[in-house]
Amino acid sequence: MSTRADTILGTALTLPADERAWLAAELIASLEEGEDTGVEAAWAAEIEKRIAEVDSGEAETTSWEEARARIRATLAKS
Repeated sequence: MSTRADTILGTALTLPADERAWLAAELIASLEEGEDTGVEAAWAAEIEKRIAEVDSGEAETTSWEEARARIRATLAKS
């Protein structure tokens, strides 16, 4: 590792945990090559759409108990 990187790391390690987490996320994101820039926006739009469907009652929801029972029944058939 270069002296410059060592210096930056030393400084970064003195930051509070939340700032270190933000910095780490930004550094990792900078390594992601060729990522489709529209993917994040598309997911954000999909999440907002699903929230609106749940809030309006349009979406059919299932309790955890019912979902778990269906999963177990499916696995029992395997």
